[in-house]
Amino acid sequence: MLGLLRTSARRPQWLATRAMSTETDNLKRVCIVGSGPAGFYTAKYLLKEHSGVHVDMLEALPTPYGLVRSGVAPDHPEVKNVMNDFNEVASDPRFTFLGNVNVGSDVSVPELQEHYNAVVLASGATDDRKLNVPGENLTGVMAARSFVNWYNGHPAFRDLDVPLDSDTAVVIGQGNVAVDCARILSKSPAELSSTDISAHALDALAKGGIKKVVLVGRRGCAQAAFTMKELREITRLEDAACVMNPAELNSGLNPASLKEIEETRSQKRMYQLLSTEFPLQILPISPVCTVAKDYTANAQSSRQIQIRFLLSPVEFLPDAKDPTRVGAIKVEVNQLSGEAFAQKASGTGEFEVIPCGLVLRSIGYKSTPLEHVPFDTKRNVLSNVAGRIVEPATQAVVRGLYCAGWVKRGPSGIIGTNINDARETVASLLADVAELPAATKDATALHEALRAKKRVVSWLDYGRIEAAEAAAGAAVGKPREKFTSVAAMLDTLQ
Repeated sequence: MLGLLRTSARRPQWLATRAMSTETDNLKRVCIVGSGPAGFYTAKYLLKEHSGVHVDMLEALPTPYGLVRSGVAPDHPEVKNVMNDFNEVASDPRFTFLGNVNVGSDVSVPELQEHYNAVVLASGATDDRKLNVPGENLTGVMAARSFVNWYNGHPAFRDLDVPLDSDTAVVIGQGNVAVDCARILSKSPAELSSTDISAHALDALAKGGIKKVVLVGRRGCAQAAFTMKELREITRLEDAACVMNPAELNSGLNPASLKEIEETRSQKRMYQLLSTEFPLQILPISPVCTVAKDYTANAQSSRQIQIRFLLSPVEFLPDAKDPTRVGAIKVEVNQLSGEAFAQKASGTGEFEVIPCGLVLRSIGYKSTPLEHVPFDTKRNVLSNVAGRIVEPATQAVVRGLYCAGWVKRGPSGIIGTNINDARETVASLLADVAELPAATKDATALHEALRAKKRVVSWLDYGRIEAAEAAAGAAVGKPREKFTSVAAMLDTLQ
């Protein structure tokens, strides 16, 4: 899950100084590409700290908010309250939203640089990492990112073929996104019907046959990346039991893992949720587990989420009846080695085959190159230092070009992580004011050229789309019924 971090970070002194001296500099207009949390937080602090700047925000979709809209799980509505903060940013008279504008096809980055003193790229991570094991191209093996966008109604994923006709799904990875996927697959239609899950997803899940979800991690419980809140949720589902073999839990508790648990509050709390008896001695140990205490009974439940540790996928096997579809996943049992907080998993030569008809790969997102912008191919981010775009080979700064969010630092953190990330980029931009290039063309001319090419969505237009979604949702007891095609969104503006 992408959560919201509440922060009380003190306002840096340099910002106070800069905010008092902006009337005489030549920073007039900045373009931000992307309307997710990174883009909005960048706009927020730029408008706050520079009284003379105007911000234009470009978004490929007619709707804003990025992963807040298409990434946050529908049964976590409280996380979406951050949109209220972003609405305040958009209400500033020095802010202009231009939706349905694709940077790359509708306008290039060099063209933007002609119209703005600075361009901040905050376009996120639009691709996913792969396992690169045999069978990964079989039907039914897909990125968790795609599945999340599908159930959240992203227009590019509305027609995704999600095979839900088997009884078992495997989710590879144990971060919050993986847990979100497992939870959505395991909740009953009744539990999801009052959320803003897309109608096509709710209908497909209701008709599907998934009864068991296996949540697979390559290391042990001490290294699992999900949070306490996420873990607790899947232990309290109304319609599915949380299943874990206590022997498998214990197998990852070597001395280094015990040290990690003892010295990290969050890991200790999660382990204590799984085990009521915190081990005080090294293996062998036999703790009584909260989740695993009824392991035998829970494993017989008709609907369940299984938490599996110390397993790595090595091959996806085709279905016996249809060789184009996945029918099982072959995993290798791992063991841990190394110092605490730096342990690595390695195979033991012992294998297991888990039958399944759907596999969701949740091992991380990655950004893709943007034409005319230096890219770091090792880290899969835009080449940058503190948000300033630089040439990879020379580290020479590209004047007037910046980045923020996942495309800057990689796909890490939660929504609130973008706060300090955006502040850093704004700090770099404002420190560079004297060296920023002057715009050679007026930004309003770009607006007119874009509007002549296609339907550009304003913030007022988005308000009409939002109102239509809310009205459609109210009719069926949901907070909103999302439009899942760009055409449907634009139809509301006719």
